[in-house]
Amino acid sequence: MNLSPRRRVVVPALLVTTLVAAFALYFFQPWRAFTNTTVNESLPTATAGGGEDAGGGSAPAAVRELARGSLVAHEHPTSGTARTLRLADGRQLLRLEDLKTSEGPDVRVYLSTRPASKAADGLGAGAVWLGRLKGNLGNQNYTVPDGSDPAGFRSAVVWCERFGVSFGAADLTPSPAAPR
Repeated sequence: MNLSPRRRVVVPALLVTTLVAAFALYFFQPWRAFTNTTVNESLPTATAGGGEDAGGGSAPAAVRELARGSLVAHEHPTSGTARTLRLADGRQLLRLEDLKTSEGPDVRVYLSTRPASKAADGLGAGAVWLGRLKGNLGNQNYTVPDGSDPAGFRSAVVWCERFGVSFGAADLTPSPAAPR
């Protein structure tokens, strides 16, 4: 079979173009610019040992706020509130409330030792990964790993791992009633 010179160029060019387009779609995921994922998790509760409510069941224990801050935008419009909390059973979590940001191909949530203004330049040494962003809108809870002290972190960061950029971050200011 003898291919014309034109065909010898066109077929490989189409193959390369198709492969490049497939890679670009996978890597950039442009459709995420037009989608939203809303997650509205309730605040977890733990029961206090021995406490009973009026109905004879366990009474929910108080959740103690350790720190909070407002999310500021970096690479993408981002807003909402970040709160570090301690549950009565000792678990600690980061809660993002009223979150509004963009979807992305590999967006994650971190606690960082850097202030929010510096998180745009990177997470810094000692940052702790809390999980993949569950949705770009709503209220979400992220468990702080055992052995990590939220008081040692200065900001919560919504970070795109694939492109190494901060969508937004919040300085975590200790709450007045928080233990120091």
